[in-house]
Amino acid sequence: MTRGMLWLLTVACGVAVGNVYFPQAVTPLVAEGLRMAPGQAALVVTAAQIGYACGIFLLVPLGDRIPYRPLIATLFTVTGLGLATAGFAPSFGPLFAAGVAVGVATVIAPIIGPMVAGMVAPDRRGAASGTMLAGSVGGMLLARTFSGVLGEWLDWRAPYLVASGLAFVMAVALWRALSRTEPHTRQSYPDLLLEPLRLLRSEPELRRSCWYQAMIFGAFSTVWGSVALLVTGPVYGYGAQAVGLLALVNAATMIATPIAGRVVDRRGPDPVNLVCMLAVIGSAAVLAFGVAGGIGGLVALVLGTLVLDVAMQCGMVANSIRMYALSDTHRGRLNTAYMTCAYLGGAAGSWLGVRAYTGFGWRGVCGLVALMAMAALARHVVALRLRKTRTGPSGT
Repeated sequence: MTRGMLWLLTVACGVAVGNVYFPQAVTPLVAEGLRMAPGQAALVVTAAQIGYACGIFLLVPLGDRIPYRPLIATLFTVTGLGLATAGFAPSFGPLFAAGVAVGVATVIAPIIGPMVAGMVAPDRRGAASGTMLAGSVGGMLLARTFSGVLGEWLDWRAPYLVASGLAFVMAVALWRALSRTEPHTRQSYPDLLLEPLRLLRSEPELRRSCWYQAMIFGAFSTVWGSVALLVTGPVYGYGAQAVGLLALVNAATMIATPIAGRVVDRRGPDPVNLVCMLAVIGSAAVLAFGVAGGIGGLVALVLGTLVLDVAMQCGMVANSIRMYALSDTHRGRLNTAYMTCAYLGGAAGSWLGVRAYTGFGWRGVCGLVALMAMAALARHVVALRLRKTRTGPSGT
């Protein structure tokens, strides 16, 4: 693992993950361009996340079965084709279908993560995973900003077509840069698909990480799936570009994740998880003031989303390291179980967030965020108490 390869893979994670998130900033433009209700246009975001969850379940296990170079290059190529199809979609139906297809294919980051974990020493996995996640965060944030600005300047189709070109570039670059690798298993594809379910049944620590991330990522998606409706609505009256700029403010998350990785390397994942869950609950309280509008409301949105983003991503580092420690040869299948649960939670959060906004306004969204974080915290408190009971007061 050279420094140059580490940075190339970090950029690849950012480009791939950005494809799931950039539609969040252009849903109002999609609604205007295709003449549909904003709530229906917001389902484009849900489509990408549903597809991503399916892709994790169906394709990420292949990282243990197929050499990384052809697998990753092929997925980037298919992603580019799907994005191009979405960019030329004439109506909501084809756009939704293309969004699902892009989500299915752009699961490159969950394949790169286990690959990198196997290329570094165990006491450096937190730092390396934090760097990969910083790339994913950068892609997430820049994609929202880029798509909002470009969509306002041209139209909603432009971000899809530019993202398609980037995917093709990454396919070529990684085909040239990655070396040949040997697969970890010769299991048949049906067995690979069943293995994550068996691991979920047999590994309680995996189930714990899955629950934490499903709830916290669901809270994250609740906010980012509906904040465009608030910012572009009558309270603020901004354009889609403002949603992208709001996301760009949270670039501090890129600095926080490598730091969280080093803390996990030294102290373990549980303390980081606890702080992150409490921070998400606090972010919900801050975000609730965003309904006031004006400068004060905008400051609340900036601070609240910043805390939420940092907490979610740092918690993901902790959960990933707990999961990777379970096996050296099953990381792709472990990551399949973990990421599938996480993105099912994210898709549910996006859908529930729009419903909460439609039925109860922005405060309903914030209440949902707090509830999901408290569900994760309750499970964490139970786990800590069980551990304390097993070790006894002396810690032995």
